[in-house]
Amino acid sequence: MGAVASKPHLLPVQESPTSAAARLKVENVSLRYQSPDGKTFTALDNVSFEVPDQQFAVIVGPSGCGKSSLLYLTAGLAEPSDGAIHVGGQKVEGPGADRGMVFQSYTLFPWLTVRQNIEFGLKRRKLPANEIRSIVDFYLGEVGLAKFAEHYPKQLSGGMMQRVAIARALANDPQILLMDEPFGALDSQTRLQMQQLLLQVWGHSKKTVVFVTHDIDEAILLADRIYVMGARPGRIKEVLDVPIERPRNLDVVMEPEFIRMKRHILGLLHDDLAEVH
Repeated sequence: MGAVASKPHLLPVQESPTSAAARLKVENVSLRYQSPDGKTFTALDNVSFEVPDQQFAVIVGPSGCGKSSLLYLTAGLAEPSDGAIHVGGQKVEGPGADRGMVFQSYTLFPWLTVRQNIEFGLKRRKLPANEIRSIVDFYLGEVGLAKFAEHYPKQLSGGMMQRVAIARALANDPQILLMDEPFGALDSQTRLQMQQLLLQVWGHSKKTVVFVTHDIDEAILLADRIYVMGARPGRIKEVLDVPIERPRNLDVVMEPEFIRMKRHILGLLHDDLAEVH
């Protein structure tokens, strides 16, 4: 689908000496809020888990369980009340270029073209112009938008805007890609197309991905490992490896293992809600 024959030299699959170690480490993280009436609300309670390098991790759970809060903490957009988060061995103490973020809402700069949006972070890093163009051309090809490079966001569909957001995040070569229900606002057909696109792009880049969703089918289709969260307060209830071989397509939803996993996760979420009520 891409127009560029090979990856620019800045973008190799990471083969660091720590590749077998955790790319993301969440240690005893809690998050508490104080309500206007002075009561303390615990959004996350003593959450701990690790995501290995190059793994596609999906966090799934009911609405209000703290999935997005956990992602925002990892992005450095908020601070935990207790515990710590490390990415690549470094403690998260604020936003950083080592983490790329894709939100559900379309966060493109409306006054910039597709190309300009993707190259925005690269220009801030003051890379040479020819290197920036090579990287941007590569990712335009990866997400199938080479013909739309000079379009503005208002000229794009929702799915196309999310393609730009994914390309922009990956172009900065982050250690980890954080995705907060990025396809939640799309219609069902576009969502399926974007899932397939993401699997393709991830298969090439092998970035560590942490993807938040409430859609169980989406979780099983995408993930190497699924972290099932329970609600009130948010916690990791169970961790499941997905034994379905890659590459995957939409036909996997008919496989017995897919159906078994879906039933199991539905049971976990149903039991959790029953405990809450």
